[in-house]
Amino acid sequence: MYDVIIIGAGVCGAAIARELSRYQVKICVLEKDEDVCCGTSKANSAIVHAGYDAVTGSLKAKLNVRGNEKMGELAKELDFPFERNGSLVLCLSEEEMPGLQALYDRGIANGVKELRILNREEVLQMEPNVTDQVYAALYAPTAGIVCPFGLNIALAENAYANGVEFQFNTEVTEIHKSEEGYELQTGKGVFHARYVVNAAGVYADKFHNMVSDKKIHITARRGDYCLLDKEAGSHVRKTIFALPGKLGKGILVTPTVHGNLLIGPTAVNVEDKEGINTTAEGLSQVLEKAGMSVKNIPTRQVITSFAGLRAHEDGNDFIIGEVEDAKGFIDCAGIESPGIASCPAIGEMAAGLLKEKMGLKEKDNFISTRQGIKNPSLLSMEERNALIKENPAYGNIICRCEMVTEGEIIDAIRRPLGARSLDGVKRRTRAGMGRCQSGFCSPRTMEILARECNMNMFDITKSGGDSKLVVGTNKDTV
Repeated sequence: MYDVIIIGAGVCGAAIARELSRYQVKICVLEKDEDVCCGTSKANSAIVHAGYDAVTGSLKAKLNVRGNEKMGELAKELDFPFERNGSLVLCLSEEEMPGLQALYDRGIANGVKELRILNREEVLQMEPNVTDQVYAALYAPTAGIVCPFGLNIALAENAYANGVEFQFNTEVTEIHKSEEGYELQTGKGVFHARYVVNAAGVYADKFHNMVSDKKIHITARRGDYCLLDKEAGSHVRKTIFALPGKLGKGILVTPTVHGNLLIGPTAVNVEDKEGINTTAEGLSQVLEKAGMSVKNIPTRQVITSFAGLRAHEDGNDFIIGEVEDAKGFIDCAGIESPGIASCPAIGEMAAGLLKEKMGLKEKDNFISTRQGIKNPSLLSMEERNALIKENPAYGNIICRCEMVTEGEIIDAIRRPLGARSLDGVKRRTRAGMGRCQSGFCSPRTMEILARECNMNMFDITKSGGDSKLVVGTNKDTV
């Protein structure tokens, strides 16, 4: 019997787990995939929005602004990449100015700080590569960019360090009310909890509707992206948006915290909640519309494309709270953009609700900090040489594109909630994220995984499940 079971190990599930771990409470996170950060949290724009877009008074607006405020301190505590690079929303004609002014007014009403409307000359001075058609722009200095993998993994590792249990490859199939709370049927048996937190992303409606007569409906909204090489990373310094439309903020152009350039996403409603395939039409739309905001994008520098799914709920707002006709069942549903920016506040809100309902007491020994994987490239030459002398694995480069060492990969595997797949290593170290997209480093990374995890190469996967990379009949030869 757990006090709280959280369904889903994305940024929201991990943020709630971390905040709850401040208290004397027995917590378990159930995740259907093989690692944290395997759903919406792994494929998104990685933007920490300022908070001017959401409707004033909505949960999206309140939690976006609060989450943005908390992100800087959280990044210091948990050691993940975050940068306040600021954002610009472009207005291309005088006729569009009322829309831009409305966005500014909404931002002020939402409590966004330092917002300004810039004229054409100010915009071009700040970002020379935006379109020559720019008329004005809304400038939000508090907007930022983050590593979504780093954020998600840091939250989960810190929760684990504070006693939270994680069960991977554990898909919840049924939920039933019991005398003491809830029974959750999974492929690994039945789990019991007094309280359940539903942070299941695009599947949150499925679990809500198992326990409530008041149904909700979530649409999976696919977004296609193109990622450009680091040579293109300085093409813009701010995150560049067009004026938002009915389906969202449109195609953006942004640097990433790792030095690449990212463009996207599209917004296409799909039936398949696992449908993360890109389409030629979607990627063409990304390239075309990005060029309407930023000129001379070096599209020949695209090194990969990908798609992610947003969990769009019909009410167009976050749903966070106890289900009215299912006491003890807490929804964290409909978390789409600005979900990444809001997740620190979402964790705070959901944990606060449970603290009040359960009468939780704080721990005396809560661990508030976490140290990320040591990156030799960020050290001085003297520090790097000392590290390599202490541990020669930090002198063995495995991924040449991203200059990732064997020592970093070993750390990614051995640390709490360590990597067990190529994608798990990639999300923790960036091995395989560079120009060659793992063409060079994947065999060597597989060898390290097999050695460190005492696994056969036939059993190493790209991303868990059936995604095995080596096939054949004689395992003894590998």
